[in-house]
Amino acid sequence: MSYPLLNTQVIGQAESALGAILDPLLARTGTTFNQWLVLTVTTGSGGEIDPAALVARIATARKIDGADVEAAIGELTAIGLVSVDGPLTLTAAGQARFGAIRGALEQITARLFDFPAEQLATAGRVLSIVTARANAELAGSSGE
Repeated sequence: MSYPLLNTQVIGQAESALGAILDPLLARTGTTFNQWLVLTVTTGSGGEIDPAALVARIATARKIDGADVEAAIGELTAIGLVSVDGPLTLTAAGQARFGAIRGALEQITARLFDFPAEQLATAGRVLSIVTARANAELAGSSGE
């Protein structure tokens, strides 16, 4: 089988397909994508993070408005999945929600990412370089 060279279309199609897999997992738990980002980044930060740092990190990485991240934090707080008394932390219910979604997602991605480690490392390196170059391009064009 012949494969296309890596380009924006190939990356976009992969992102769309992966998003289509994630969407029903989130829907089953009533979790929005932005709420998922908050849960994921908080978990990846050891279970607690300064709310302002969380907003900045997600907004910068995902290229979304910080107000949308703040809204997701407010929603998660209202339903008892995070606490913002001091650093933002996941409650037990938040940890359970994250674990349920993550567990289902890991089962799927284990099948999708069944490649030799060196291929995964190469793909990760190339995509990281593309992301860094795109971010530099955005930073350079922001003053125009």
